[in-house]
Amino acid sequence: MTTPRITPASWAILLTLGLVWGSTFLIIKIALDGMPAFWVAAARVGFAAALMALVWAVQGFRLFDTRVSRRTWGELVFVALFSTAVPFMLLAWGQQHVTSAYAGVTMATMIFVVLPLAHFFVPGEQMKLRSTIGFVIGFLGVMLLMGDQLFTSSGAALEGWGRLAVFGTASCYAVSSIVMRRLPPCDPIGLAAILVIIGAAAVIPAAYLLDGAPPVPDGRTFAALAVLGLIPTAGANVLRVILVRTAGPSFLGLVNYIVPVISAILGAALLGETLPPTLLIALTVILAGMAISQWDALRRVAGRLRG
Repeated sequence: MTTPRITPASWAILLTLGLVWGSTFLIIKIALDGMPAFWVAAARVGFAAALMALVWAVQGFRLFDTRVSRRTWGELVFVALFSTAVPFMLLAWGQQHVTSAYAGVTMATMIFVVLPLAHFFVPGEQMKLRSTIGFVIGFLGVMLLMGDQLFTSSGAALEGWGRLAVFGTASCYAVSSIVMRRLPPCDPIGLAAILVIIGAAAVIPAAYLLDGAPPVPDGRTFAALAVLGLIPTAGANVLRVILVRTAGPSFLGLVNYIVPVISAILGAALLGETLPPTLLIALTVILAGMAISQWDALRRVAGRLRG
């Protein structure tokens, strides 16, 4: 396992993931209008698995660079379940019972699960005072963005359980990123493919058990499910694997500061929602927190660009 390296490409991938995942909450909401929650998760990972299996086959099914132990295969299954299957089902179910503001802020808490885990289990990612302060400032920016909405109840009878489900989603992403970073050298396309394939093998039977046979989706729902599976799941999963394996899980955690901003802007642009009055201030605070937490990496990137 090499020391995390943050490059200009790392920042480009982070921004791309923020843009893609920022649209995910909106697409899930559309899909939930015509499909039960667990079938939304199953369709999402199913579309992704079909595409990634094809891409992986073209590559010759490459995965690990060397022979690995049974323990490594067990860790791979763990990563697949807790980076796709479990969080996808938790998020789809939880979003039925919580406000989008709560979901956005809760996903940003992922970084505070990642930080202590990375400190002990990922070489080169020990917690430092400046980076921790930066992460806290960024999180405060997310809370400022949500404002009063954060404390608004959805009115759903299962809201408490919905909140736990969304927090569980963030925790799953955090823990699976740590274990993914510790896997031996492997092909990123192969790793991304096998994660969603294992995820699909787990979620589809679970959806049958929990939601019964799937209804036939209408055109709008089918389009939402296809987009959800192919872009925020298949495409973004490849980028996530590359980012975790090169820049590390703590750096990936910054994406959850970008996602709520993109989500708010898309809600205003596509759904006619009012932009939060604190948007510019919150964005400034978030960017300041990210800059403080990644100050050394930014200096290195600036030095390369000047050179």
